[in-house]
Formats: sequence, C-alpha cells, structure tokens
Amino acid sequence: MKGSYVLILENSKDIEQEIGKIGCVAFEKSFYAYVGSALSGLERRIERHLRDLGDNKKLHWHIDYFLASPTVEIIEVVFAESADRKECEIATNLNRDLAAITDFGCTDCRCPSHCSIPRA
Repeated sequence: MKGSYVLILENSKDIEQEIGKIGCVAFEKSFYAYVGSALSGLERRIERHLRDLGDNKKLHWHIDYFLASPTVEIIEVVFAESADRKECEIATNLNRDLAAITDFGCTDCRCPSHCSIPRA
C-alpha cells in the first residue's frame, strides 16, 4: 500500500531534544502532528514508527529522534492510500491552523515543516 500518514503525538513535558542535523530543538508539553509519506510500503513505515528503540531501530528521520524521547508517545495514526505524494499538501493545510516546528521533517522538499503544534 502506498500513501501518506499523520502521527498524532503527545509530549508529556517540556524537553530539548537533539534532532539529527537540525540540532537541539525545544519541544513544549503539548500535542504534535507529524506528516509523512511512504510510496513503497505504508504499513512498514507506520510499523517502524511504532517500534521501540529497544528493537535496534536506527535513527534516520527527524521523527525518529523526537520519538527517542521517553516523554513522546504516538497516540493516533491517520493514513490514506494514494499513489501520489501528498505529505506536503497535508502539512501545508495543517500549518494554516497550527504552528510549524521549523525545518522538521522536510529536508527533501521546500515546506517550512512537516511537524506542527497547536498555536498558543
């Protein structure tokens, strides 16, 4: 199955987390929405995100680093099948009403972010 997904995350306390090449990012206690796509195996990608780090999971994407924090939990996964890459469109729509975490999850496109948080 090919498609896009949104991980709904809860971060249970204010933290600073190292996020790959972005560096240290401050995340407040809140809910987050992370948008991704998988055009070569949506089920496998979502299963990978749901796996614990104890399962020898390599930190590859920005979301992997965020999920490495013990304060962060995936509370819901929303996905849709599509042969086309829709993550940028979904992220853009979310960022109309949510605040973007600058440069998070969007190294392969021109979006400001693929991770959002409710506006204060």
